[in-house]
Amino acid sequence: MLRLTNIKLDLNHNSEELKQAILDKLTINEDQLQNFTVFKRGYDARNKNNISLIYTLEIETIENEMLINKFSKDPQVSRSPDTSYHFVAQAPETVKQRPVVIGMGPCGLFVGLVLAQMGFKPIILERGKEVRQRTKDTFGFWRKKILNTESNVQFGEGGAGTFSDGKLFSQVKDPKHYGRKVLNEFVEAGAPEEILYVSKPHIGTFKLVTMVEQMRATIHELGGEVRFEQRVDDIHFADSEGDSEGDGESSGIRQVTGLTLANGEKIETNCIALAIGHSARDTFEMIYNKGVSIKAKPFSVGFRIEHEQAVIDAARFGKNAGHPILGSADYKLVHHCKNGRSVYSFCMCPGGTVVAAASEEGRLVTNGMSQYSRHERNANSAIVVGISPEDYPGGVLAGIEFQRRLEEKAFKLGGSSYDAPVQLVGDFLAGRKTGEHGEVTPSYKPGVTYCDLSEMLPDYAIEAIREAIPAFEKKIKGFSMKDAILTAVETRTSSPIQISRDKETLQSVNTKGLFPAGEGAGYAGGILSAGIDGIKIAEAMALAMVEGDK
Repeated sequence: MLRLTNIKLDLNHNSEELKQAILDKLTINEDQLQNFTVFKRGYDARNKNNISLIYTLEIETIENEMLINKFSKDPQVSRSPDTSYHFVAQAPETVKQRPVVIGMGPCGLFVGLVLAQMGFKPIILERGKEVRQRTKDTFGFWRKKILNTESNVQFGEGGAGTFSDGKLFSQVKDPKHYGRKVLNEFVEAGAPEEILYVSKPHIGTFKLVTMVEQMRATIHELGGEVRFEQRVDDIHFADSEGDSEGDGESSGIRQVTGLTLANGEKIETNCIALAIGHSARDTFEMIYNKGVSIKAKPFSVGFRIEHEQAVIDAARFGKNAGHPILGSADYKLVHHCKNGRSVYSFCMCPGGTVVAAASEEGRLVTNGMSQYSRHERNANSAIVVGISPEDYPGGVLAGIEFQRRLEEKAFKLGGSSYDAPVQLVGDFLAGRKTGEHGEVTPSYKPGVTYCDLSEMLPDYAIEAIREAIPAFEKKIKGFSMKDAILTAVETRTSSPIQISRDKETLQSVNTKGLFPAGEGAGYAGGILSAGIDGIKIAEAMALAMVEGDK
């Protein structure tokens, strides 16, 4: 099969024009073309009034080898790579212990699924509830301000990505095509097939709920086990010379031997995937106190910004705004400030809402969410400032306390009721308090309180965001409009720590059998990259168990 790349056509082309473009490029006639499929479809909107679609195609002809030779120096024509997934191992019948996966967000879900597909019958432990009950709890919090600290946007089956835009693209290097495995499994579980070929695929919350349930059923069918409301409170290790607990580092290499759940139950295992997400702060503290090697890492904080989606569509697509192939427009922005900080957009949600994402009482956190249709009135994204461990000195876990202080401040500024503090962009830039909204209605639920957000973040962050918003106006007309809404506070952009792991074995550098995984461990950011990391971890665990069984 041949792969043909960078085929450009007008936005409103028809299927015959696509076929003709193939024939013209390969200089063949219609009888020689056996079939073709779209592998990837993107768009070029640099000229918003003359947008092109760009295709990557998989093609079968009666003269494949001849064409490969004929176009050997043409980068647009090549042999199609093998993107199918190949398992690295199958579980021996003599495996003595079952692997355990802690956490069932996107990463933990794929660790468990791939282990189950290889026959290892994993046990998956999720501190939150199953996805449908978790959805009820989360929507209940948004309506009634009653927070369940174990079942919310952050905790529960599906992870934080369930209540997001459901983006399925990533910039991580993926030479083994693990991302294709992730997308294929999602389609098998009920996702729209278009996620396999559109350039920026997404799913949305309601579709994710059904998909996660189907993937859980598959794990059960393959002999795996999923347990909900099972928080892990301790991990056990075999004693070793030089072992140390309580200082965040261990000078000896230990072996995992099992764990203890919050209900007191103990599970013996020598192989644990730690896929706990970026908000499992109590678990971070537990493993730090047990001596697992951890280090502080940079993350970002800021606000959510909302515009009417029509403003973003017009700025990005011009006269083509509203075209069904293009859908609701997104954006990606970055600005390097005079004070040395960088401000960038993060987790942009076209046609979505700003949601309450708290997981601890008395602390307020925001996030963005879209459904598959992206038909809500507003667009939103985080506008965040990069910070580093130098900004929050005090130890490995100091980033968590930095986040908590901002979240407590937002809670109080909003009225200590989980209403969020908001401000109009025009007032924020002018340094005055906001009294009410204008053309853009804030979407955050349960409610909002108008205030002065300059009190919310450190001075360097406020200064940087005030500089960045007018700069973003040069790229997105209307971005700095006075009635756009800022909502505080965005703190959970990524994990504030990284759990150190060996590059080859993917095990903790000082704890054999412990496999730090996904976003919470500092190795992913978003659904697709978390799923990819989950596959890598499943493979590493399988190989370790096969080797240990010899």
